[in-house]
Amino acid sequence: MIAFLLACAGDDVASAPSPDPTTDGAWSVGHRAVVLEDAERPLTVEVWYPTEAAPGRTDVPEAFLSGQQQADYAAWLADADSDCPTATTSALADAVQVPGGSWPAVVFSHCHTCTRFSSFTIAQRLASHGIVVVAPDHRGNTLFDAEPLGLSAETLELRRSDGVRSLDALLDGTLGIEDIDPDAIGAAGHSFGSVTAGAIAQSDARISAVMGIAAPMENPLLPGVEIAALSVPLMFVVAVEDNSITEAGNVLIRSNFEAAIAGAHKAEVADAGHWSFSDLCGLIPDFSPGCGPGDRQTDGEPFEYLPAAEGRDVAATLAAAFFLQELEGAGALVEAVSLPGVSLETR
Repeated sequence: MIAFLLACAGDDVASAPSPDPTTDGAWSVGHRAVVLEDAERPLTVEVWYPTEAAPGRTDVPEAFLSGQQQADYAAWLADADSDCPTATTSALADAVQVPGGSWPAVVFSHCHTCTRFSSFTIAQRLASHGIVVVAPDHRGNTLFDAEPLGLSAETLELRRSDGVRSLDALLDGTLGIEDIDPDAIGAAGHSFGSVTAGAIAQSDARISAVMGIAAPMENPLLPGVEIAALSVPLMFVVAVEDNSITEAGNVLIRSNFEAAIAGAHKAEVADAGHWSFSDLCGLIPDFSPGCGPGDRQTDGEPFEYLPAAEGRDVAATLAAAFFLQELEGAGALVEAVSLPGVSLETR
């Protein structure tokens, strides 16, 4: 659990407790998809936001997809271990946004060959606490691309541009969301999305905090991001048993953390694999390391990965703590987090 923190307003008047990132916030969550038309690179962008509508429950394929993509995703879900990918969402399609306020926002970048809703558990947690989340499908690098773009600096630049366009569309009202605070914008991503989030922050002065999950932002395999150029607070999440980026990748994440120049947090999650934090965990064989049995990348011994639902909850909690702290000034929430199997370090 997280300790509730009291802040003083004046000499002897205590304000309300800080928000609890380990659970959903006060709001229900709405979502909608918007297509940004462009002759060369149209983008489908999903946005999650606070609403006062009563929460419901919708199957993921129905909530986010249509046509053949919906049918394909439903078939994958039916074939997958029911304990692995997330099958339903509580976010409400096209619900009315909570009026008024000044909402922080986070632009989220999905993993290599994933989808804009790959991490919707994180997006919902943030939106329930009043942080709007915007996430593009990185065209050519999604689950539904027959010949996806490769892991390269060129693809990174396309993805970076997608994130900036999505943020532009959010701030100019194209996504139909109002009252965004332009001075409280973060970036986050999983896997290739971690590198992308770093690239967005490096190129866009509107970003004031960055979170990377299960990949180093400064990455010799995907050049373009330099930790020394990121003058904003950083959060790194390490999957200790990451069989995708292996210990070499985890060493690079730790090096990124040590090199941070504006303060940083690092969470090491025991028994977590590369996909343990993703709603796509176990959906298809490529996304399986992170659910059920496996071999430890640390010593080769057989073990059971952290239950996928727990991994997603860990990622959502860390994201909420970090962005509530850095974008809303909600106090030292990250350092107050205490989760089983999670080792936190701040510098």
